[in-house]
Amino acid sequence: MNGKQLRNSILQWAIQGKLVPQDPNEEPASVLLERIRAEKAKLVKEKKIKKDKNESIIYRGDDNSYYEKFIATGEVKCIDEEIPFEIPSSWEWCRMQDIMKFVNGRAYKKEELLSRGKYKVLRVGNFFTNNEWYYSDLELPDDKYCYPGDLLYAWSASFGPQIWNDVKTIFHYHIWNVKYNSRILLRDYLFYFFLYDKTQVLSSTTGSTMIHVSMENMKPRFIPIPPYCEQKRIVSKINELLPVIDKFDDVQKELDTLNALIKESLKKSILQEAIQGKLVPQITEEGTAQELLEQIRQEKLQLVKDGKLKKSALTDSIIFKGDDNKYYERINGQIVEFEIPFEYPNNWTVLRLKDVCQLTDGEKRTGKGICLDAKYLRGKSSANVIDKGKFVYAGDNIILVDGENSGEVFSVTQDGYMGSTFKQLWISSVMWKPYVLAFILFYKAELRNSKRGAAIPHLNKELFYNLTIGIPPLAEQQRIAYQINKLSQLIK
Repeated sequence: MNGKQLRNSILQWAIQGKLVPQDPNEEPASVLLERIRAEKAKLVKEKKIKKDKNESIIYRGDDNSYYEKFIATGEVKCIDEEIPFEIPSSWEWCRMQDIMKFVNGRAYKKEELLSRGKYKVLRVGNFFTNNEWYYSDLELPDDKYCYPGDLLYAWSASFGPQIWNDVKTIFHYHIWNVKYNSRILLRDYLFYFFLYDKTQVLSSTTGSTMIHVSMENMKPRFIPIPPYCEQKRIVSKINELLPVIDKFDDVQKELDTLNALIKESLKKSILQEAIQGKLVPQITEEGTAQELLEQIRQEKLQLVKDGKLKKSALTDSIIFKGDDNKYYERINGQIVEFEIPFEYPNNWTVLRLKDVCQLTDGEKRTGKGICLDAKYLRGKSSANVIDKGKFVYAGDNIILVDGENSGEVFSVTQDGYMGSTFKQLWISSVMWKPYVLAFILFYKAELRNSKRGAAIPHLNKELFYNLTIGIPPLAEQQRIAYQINKLSQLIK
């Protein structure tokens, strides 16, 4: 359980009457509510206030079911299925509209918002992300100002209760000033209730481009009312626990970060051991990788002939180990000493990554097809259908070459058009594909940190092609890939 989950649990226990014990000597909430209703009825009779046509009383019948009686009509109905949870017998359920009001702020035109003025204008963004303030010189009705200690509720774009602790300020239309009967509700109890209820409120939000909570949705919502003294004990206990939870949350985040670093380090170590020939033992009977070289060369020749690879994919570079145990590279008939990043087993051979991998454009095609962009491939968006593009087939590999995640490889699961930030990644069929992908994954960070481009970073294609890859015999490639997968599952 993380800090957020623990905080939510504390609030849930508090609002359900499970955080502090009940005191049988305290006046139950029902007595207080009845007293308030009697006072309100007297004021209505004296014509000092208008009668609320929607006012109702929620009570528990002799059959232990919950009922709601509408005062204006006398209608009574069972509401067992609407009650969110059980509460102690000394508590009462009410609808918000019966014990509080939600007062909207003022809607401003753009030209009315000033850079300087008599009053600040509080907007939703000022609660969460925006430190820039607008001002106004307008003199408004008193209910359009918020004062120190007021309980506010942001209901548009971002959500939740806030206690205002600044000077007299005009508040925007997307904020409510919550006016409640202070004889029934303690402000901080109501604040914590709103924090708890936030998740449930969000599930009933409306809007498309800008999601918002409507007043019509808020007013009939249920709120549990504890005895007034118990509200004080609940608030005191929450105030005592929250700093402890915050410390726990900080420690948990540090632990999560450390665990993530350890996991990442383990994954990196596994891949490093794999590409150095240290993850699995070599088996003499599997032969050497030398025999794979001619197969790779013949495959590339055929693909160039078929027009599937460019002629530039062919290379006459050969890396070999001399009698002096040093590595050399023969390029166009010239031999130069070659520095390798680490030693490889004797039955391995060494190539440049370009010898077994190529970045291609895919097949140009027209006609409706799915756009295989990064968000869709990660499962974070639905598919977009486009009319033309660079076509790839299910089972093909594509690699990000633009953007912050350059070097990330995807194996596509269906035919479609590559997103604009991708290249098709050809891997020689002579190689065991998971082994090559593990190699690229090991160098992913280096490839990403070597991006080129200012506004939009790009994969360093030259670096990618010139990476030195050790080639084991095919059977060993398969054993390496199997072991990587096995150890990765254990880490998870």
